[in-house]
Amino acid sequence: MEHPKTLTEAIRFYSDPANCVEIIKQMRWLDGKPVCPHCGEQRHYWLEKQMRWKCAACRKQFTAKTGTVFEDSPIPLDKWLIGIWLVANCKNGVSSYEISRHIGITQKSAWFMLQRIRYALQNGLWGKMGGNGGPVEVDETFIGGKPKNMHASRRNSLHLAFRGRDNKTPVMGMLDRESRQVRAKVIPNAKREALQRHILNEIEKGSTVYTDGWTGYDNLAAQDYVHETVTHMQEYVRGKVHTNGIENFWSLLKRGLNGTYVAVEPFHLHRYVDEQAFRYNNRATKDNPLTDYDRFILALSQVSGKKLTYAELTGKETERPSW
Repeated sequence: MEHPKTLTEAIRFYSDPANCVEIIKQMRWLDGKPVCPHCGEQRHYWLEKQMRWKCAACRKQFTAKTGTVFEDSPIPLDKWLIGIWLVANCKNGVSSYEISRHIGITQKSAWFMLQRIRYALQNGLWGKMGGNGGPVEVDETFIGGKPKNMHASRRNSLHLAFRGRDNKTPVMGMLDRESRQVRAKVIPNAKREALQRHILNEIEKGSTVYTDGWTGYDNLAAQDYVHETVTHMQEYVRGKVHTNGIENFWSLLKRGLNGTYVAVEPFHLHRYVDEQAFRYNNRATKDNPLTDYDRFILALSQVSGKKLTYAELTGKETERPSW
């Protein structure tokens, strides 16, 4: 078998530890020759029984997990790889309870595993969107539960308002119509300063920006953008002026959050947004017919050089950016 095409084939293929190590080698090192993470030396030898390498220079041992999001995890690689396959290919996401049942680990371990996989899916190596007048849709949404559905102690502890969007977390998104790539991130608020700062950082000046009528997008023309708006109280589409593309992404994101994950704390929301953005940007299209294996490989290629500890995940330590 060259490579698995379905989940069933993946389970069979990666049940062999040698296949797991081999795919990690291919993803981490371009020439397939492991590099010692301790000293950078390529001279090493393989310890068959321990399934690890020993550096001939510094004499330290390392495994395929060392220097990746898998590091220090007692969960074997075959279960990690199936977890990545599911996250990359389940359109509405996969919950920790499902992972727990499918691969035979505790729910707490599955939750930690999924958070580390989502952390690996973050990608900060971006150029600016638009350019040459290319159109970019920009919109914001608000995610969170209703205060009336929360326990009184939680309502009081969070100081939530009973109406409006004060209790929700704002998320900003941008969709490049030409590349069909989306970027989304949690923002502190939906005021003009926050929105336009991200637009200036992410979109080339001179690009055409389509937004709704929210006042936070006013005066973009003064920032050297071609700014077109659509007022949703009156219309949703006016020729090419609309934000339907980015709103489609919001519907996919909220479908997963409300249907699969049910409740997501604002502290963790950015990783769930990154997960959905990864799947959206790597979906199969007519011009780019990606398979499940292709998405799996793309996700696996991002696990190196990243580490998320449980202390960082639970807020006891500051989480480091993944780029």
